[in-house]
Amino acid sequence: MKLCAAAGICSQAKAMPSLAQLLLLCVWASVDASWGPGVRYTPDWDSLDSRPLPAWFDEAKFGIFVHWGVFSVPGFRSEWFWWHWQGEHDAACLAFMKQNYPPGFSYPEFAPQFRAEFFDPESWTELFEAAGAKYVVLTTKHHEDFTNWGSPVSWNWNSVDTGPHRDLVGDLGAALRKRNLRYGLYHSLFEWFHPLYLSDKKAGFKTQDFVRSKTLPELYDLVQRYKPDLIWSDGEWEASDSYWNSTDFLAWLYNHSPVKDTVVVNDRWGAGCACKHGGYYNCEDKYTPGKLPGHKWEKCTSVDTHSWGYRRDMRLSELLDLPTIIRDLVQTVSLGGNYLLNVGPTAEGTIPVVFEERLRGVGAWLRVNGDAIYSSRPWHVQSENSTVPIWYTSRDSLVYAIFFQWPAENKLELTTPKTSPATNVTMLGSPKPLKWTPLGVTGLSVLLPPPGPPSPTAPPAWTVRLQGVA
Repeated sequence: MKLCAAAGICSQAKAMPSLAQLLLLCVWASVDASWGPGVRYTPDWDSLDSRPLPAWFDEAKFGIFVHWGVFSVPGFRSEWFWWHWQGEHDAACLAFMKQNYPPGFSYPEFAPQFRAEFFDPESWTELFEAAGAKYVVLTTKHHEDFTNWGSPVSWNWNSVDTGPHRDLVGDLGAALRKRNLRYGLYHSLFEWFHPLYLSDKKAGFKTQDFVRSKTLPELYDLVQRYKPDLIWSDGEWEASDSYWNSTDFLAWLYNHSPVKDTVVVNDRWGAGCACKHGGYYNCEDKYTPGKLPGHKWEKCTSVDTHSWGYRRDMRLSELLDLPTIIRDLVQTVSLGGNYLLNVGPTAEGTIPVVFEERLRGVGAWLRVNGDAIYSSRPWHVQSENSTVPIWYTSRDSLVYAIFFQWPAENKLELTTPKTSPATNVTMLGSPKPLKWTPLGVTGLSVLLPPPGPPSPTAPPAWTVRLQGVA
């Protein structure tokens, strides 16, 4: 059966709202609608924002983001291809379709080509573990509406009914949990072309037909079915959190869901919520604060600087190189953030080799320098620039100084630490103590071992560990 252009809203789907309502009733049947005295969190931001962030997230520091969907089939421009083509009528996208596809070709006709025939969740998970990631976030549904699991309210527009004919969300989750990696689920609240969303939007979001029939049933289904460690919400910006019923959902998530004690969420729950409400803060894509924030945050960025989804025409010059990724990771962690690095798999289910090379390079660096990253905390000074730029982290009584440029004459000057008779200095990857001399009341000069001849495989950064400093 040919799919309709309204992202799976076909003639036979007219019964979907009643099914959605049934799903909601099943969830709420076990919940005290009065939010009784035993409830810890009420559906308002003052209460929800008071929930402590589960400790695992801050300890993890590094995660992998995976943008995968029907948009991986055209692999042109970005994961926003459908919108660029039929929402904005972008000239490049119109030309691409005219040159490569027959007249009248519709976006849903890409879905059968999203076969994921080479998707091996075990090999993906091996790569993510080798990269040093502690959590993985997969797109369960992007703004195109296609779901990577058998959503009961996305009839014939999901990975079980068409394309791969398998539960991509469930298969990856099972593989990740075998290796004790945390699993996050990305979910877009809105959908570009869904008729119910467009109807609500036309009504100034005074109606909530789309939320009650689509968004909320899918969120509840994802939580109940896959028990995620993290919910990465997106697509919130056109309407308020009250339209999305975000506070009601989060109160259920924190009080009654099967992951109520461990789940982490971000801040994209309605227009104006970013960097203000939720669990940790994303603020915006590729967000980098200028100083240490007062709230836990995460930087999401992509190896492909032009797209989150796979692009068939990407060029090497458009990708982040390994030194840039490591520098970005270090600076993010030094400022108290987590680093979520995105890769876009192909429609066939493979991760491009260049992305794999980057991830394995990060993992090789973390195997030597991970003590300065995982479970670390910001030090009282985050950076300095004396002989070379330095970024600091700390863990328990240890301080780590990370640098990306080898200093002249092998002498590394650190002007901030206060030394003591108990000060001991080593370099991660080598247990041998390093010689050092004080610079004055504060600071020390560390004599580093010779770095060896220049090499393409030289590490992109090094770490000095300081014990007995203040």
